[in-house]
Amino acid sequence: MVQPPQPLPAEQRWVQAAVALGGNLGNSHAILKAAVVALTQDPKIILLAQSHWYQTVAVGPPQPDYLNACVSLRTQYPPFPFLQKLLRIEAEFGRLRQERWGPRTLDLDLLLFGNAIVNTPTLTLPHPHLHERAFVLAPLAEICPDWIHPLYQNSIVDLAKAVDYTGVRQLPD
Repeated sequence: MVQPPQPLPAEQRWVQAAVALGGNLGNSHAILKAAVVALTQDPKIILLAQSHWYQTVAVGPPQPDYLNACVSLRTQYPPFPFLQKLLRIEAEFGRLRQERWGPRTLDLDLLLFGNAIVNTPTLTLPHPHLHERAFVLAPLAEICPDWIHPLYQNSIVDLAKAVDYTGVRQLPD
C-alpha cells in the first residue's frame, strides 16, 4: 500500500516574510545594506527582492531623516524565532531602545509572515501600523504589490494608494 506524503516538519517549511529596514544614525546606507547581508547569510533565509531606498521624514521626536527600504524573504524560521533573529541583528548594529520612535542605527520590523495573524505582547502580525505608513508601503508595494493584507483583505498596492506620501522620497539608484 502506498503511503500518502507526510507534511514537512515545521522547521523545513519555507514561508514568505516581508521586513522593513530603517535607520537614521551613523552611515544608514552602509548599515542597512550590511543588515540585508547579515539576514541572507543565514541558510534558513533567502532574499527574494529588495526595494529602492527611500529618504523619509522621521515620525516621533525631532531627529534626522530616515533611510528606509523593504525586503521580501523566504524563511524556514517560525514567526517568533524569526523575530528574535531580527532583534539580534539590530543589536549587532548597535540598536539601543531608549526612546519610543527615537533615532536608531537600525530598525528591522517584521511586517508580514505568510498569512499569519498573531497578537501577543511580543509580536503582532501583520505589523499593526503597516497600512498607515507611507515609508513602509512605498517600498513594500514595489516588491510585493499583490500580497493581500491578512486582516484588511486589500493588496499592498491598494493600501499604498490610500496614504499620504508627504516626506517620503525615493532615492536614485
